[in-house]
Amino acid sequence: MGAARARAALLALCAAALPLISAAPARGAGGLYISGAGSGPGAGMSQYGAAGYALHGESYQQILSDYYAQTTIGEVNPRHVVTVLLRAGGEPSFSGATRVAGTRVRLHAGIRYSVLAAGAGLRLVAAGVTVGVFSAPLVVRGRRALELVGSGRYDGALMFRPSPRGRGVMTVNAVGLEDYVRGVVASEMPPSWPAQALAAQAVAVRSYAYASVPVSPYYELYSSARSQLYLGVRAQTPATDAAVAATRGQVVEYQGIPVVTYFFASSGGETESVQNVFAGAPEPWLVGTSDPYDDSLNNPYYRWRRTLSLRVAQARLRRLVRGRLRGIRVIQRGVSPRIVRAEVVGTRGSVSVSGLTLSGLLGTPSTWMSLTTVTAQGVRTSTTPEPTTSSPGASSPTTTTTTQTTGGGGLAQARRAARARRLLVSGSVFPVTRGARVRVERLVGGRWSAAGSVSPVATGRYALAVAAPGRYRVLYAGVTGPVVKVG
Repeated sequence: MGAARARAALLALCAAALPLISAAPARGAGGLYISGAGSGPGAGMSQYGAAGYALHGESYQQILSDYYAQTTIGEVNPRHVVTVLLRAGGEPSFSGATRVAGTRVRLHAGIRYSVLAAGAGLRLVAAGVTVGVFSAPLVVRGRRALELVGSGRYDGALMFRPSPRGRGVMTVNAVGLEDYVRGVVASEMPPSWPAQALAAQAVAVRSYAYASVPVSPYYELYSSARSQLYLGVRAQTPATDAAVAATRGQVVEYQGIPVVTYFFASSGGETESVQNVFAGAPEPWLVGTSDPYDDSLNNPYYRWRRTLSLRVAQARLRRLVRGRLRGIRVIQRGVSPRIVRAEVVGTRGSVSVSGLTLSGLLGTPSTWMSLTTVTAQGVRTSTTPEPTTSSPGASSPTTTTTTQTTGGGGLAQARRAARARRLLVSGSVFPVTRGARVRVERLVGGRWSAAGSVSPVATGRYALAVAAPGRYRVLYAGVTGPVVKVG
């Protein structure tokens, strides 16, 4: 049989591979292979990058200017008070308070008090005895930090009101701006990091708190990463307190107005313009830029990889998958490689999704991702194609790059080749990258050796004939895919 005819026969075999699998094929494998960079949304200041700038001698003013374009440093009243949600409901208990603000009621700092909802008001209880019933909000203060049982100690006052959702009592911390910043900086950045990075973090925290639109009529900020991570007194350290003191009252301003200053852990080397991260209009100070020092301090997020089985990936993507998951196709990237929009592609259709939603569902550190689906299985076919001499450049999905030769003993070699052609590594890849080939390697003596390569067809299917039983792995588009047993 000629080479062209042989390739045609092998192509037909590839198309019919699944019906021709013997009764006991090797177990298939595969998954969604994700490679990415950075951690966090990507708009604003990279914390690892800021540390890198500081290690290269930049001041906190320069660091902030590098990340927040066209901005200057301004000042606000350091005595400004911000309100932070500590608990959305429950029956809070506290100690350390000495008075109920706005009343003549005195409290004992050493006694633990509980607050219970009482209709539209609040009942204050100590050791089972009602101290009084108060209208909302009930505000308590002390000479020192107050202890919210189960949460920690907080400067300023604690404010209580019935939860709008009817789930007990809401607890809010009304705290001076500088004490708030002291409770955030070490929660967001390791206090052992360079002093100028800590100072840049302090200014960014203060600016965010001051300029953000209140998230509720009852409080301005969350104590979680939904705003900034705020842990109160227990987060205060000498190094971060010094950074807060050195930048007292300072904020980032654009055209003389304090602005919201997003920050995150790692950029992967490039930040992103805010409109490509969060829904909303572009902001001139939040534009994507290069971030040359983000790989500092052994940044574990600078480059990363994740692998999910297709079953796990489908479960995480849930309602976005139509039929069985084939893979994810990127539709739009930002000024950095971060995904803005993508399609989750199933066997019954596709669903559009934002990069942030996709990252959240898959559990990846950032939206800077490349996503490749690779599946493989070892197949023993029930037909025996004629032996052939394969061509390294051929585009058939079952053409290997290993060339067989003839000569003395050619008949025996041809028979061995015919038997070998009954063994295949087959599967699928997604998305299909133009010009990319599926490479297959065989484990021999503890090392991986090339077994051949093949171009996938338009649907992503491939099948490659291999010479002998054994363990094989599939590589495609920079991804080291599954290992399967053949024969």
